[in-house]
Amino acid sequence: MSAPARVLVVDDSPTMRGLITAVLSSDPEVNVIGQAGDALEAREAIKRLNPDVVTLDIEMPNMNGLDFLEKIMTLRPMPVIMVSTMTHRGAEASLAALEIGAFDCVGKPAPGELRPFGDLAEKVKAAARTQRQFSHPVAAPTPPTAVADFRVGRKIVAIGSSTGGVEALIAVLQKFPANCPPTVITQHMPPTFTKSFAERLNRLCAPVVQEATDGARLEIGKIYLAPGGERHLQVSNASAPCCRLVDRAPVNGHRPSVDVLFDSVAELAGRNAVGVILTGMGRDGAAGLLKMRHAGARTLGQNEKTCVVYGMPRVAHELGAVEQQLPLSAIGEEILKMTAARKEGTE
Repeated sequence: MSAPARVLVVDDSPTMRGLITAVLSSDPEVNVIGQAGDALEAREAIKRLNPDVVTLDIEMPNMNGLDFLEKIMTLRPMPVIMVSTMTHRGAEASLAALEIGAFDCVGKPAPGELRPFGDLAEKVKAAARTQRQFSHPVAAPTPPTAVADFRVGRKIVAIGSSTGGVEALIAVLQKFPANCPPTVITQHMPPTFTKSFAERLNRLCAPVVQEATDGARLEIGKIYLAPGGERHLQVSNASAPCCRLVDRAPVNGHRPSVDVLFDSVAELAGRNAVGVILTGMGRDGAAGLLKMRHAGARTLGQNEKTCVVYGMPRVAHELGAVEQQLPLSAIGEEILKMTAARKEGTE
């Protein structure tokens, strides 16, 4: 067995530090080697202990978590998992942290929550063994570039992502023109975060990006992000394709699940679809992407070198679900090639 992941817990609340430490220490493959109550203590602890991973509170005295994260990514790049309140403000700050270069984020638990911090230990272990090079801070998103003479065909695009997906989705969707193909996305994210993320994408990208609602018609120039937490996103109604939010148990441990979305797209659109699986832990989406490919859809996977976590794309590739593996920078353009109208008509 490999050595346990060595973690530094940073939070201004002694109670929260104790809870995070207890949750992580229950996993034998995680070793909490220290705690810090603010950025100044954390800086000294990082120098002294050299942790594999840091969990970092966003709201702290002396220096907030975002400012400290920027310093870490500039001076001592390493995997950082942000711990945030489950509020709109907390969601906005967490998304900013993910763009700066945080590995992932988790929400602080509500009173009485049965599984506080959910899969935090799994995220810590994934962060510790990731091959990602934390050598440079993430560049600020660039304004969307114009796509000359893009004529959209009749295909639907379905995208699934998880850990690292915030940066990845921004990179892909900023390549889309205002008249992009109808696009549905499931990104694993806490419930309160998806609305803020959709709003963020809408500001950064040329198409309209919105949180999916039940019954919303799939339209050219619109991107629909699955709401986090309570329901799965599917597509239905072949004559007038629309979003459906369905009550079902979690699939692969997730709700919404990428597999549920991909399965519905395979059944609805068949060869008139493009499926894309991006960075993420686990295997969610791999079986659904294979179903899409068997139905005649075009399929793409992010390659290992550009993934924050080469989990979901790896399983999909091993199953034979991925037609092409590409670096993140090439995926947006390839989607447009696959969905563009043919010169003699539309697909």
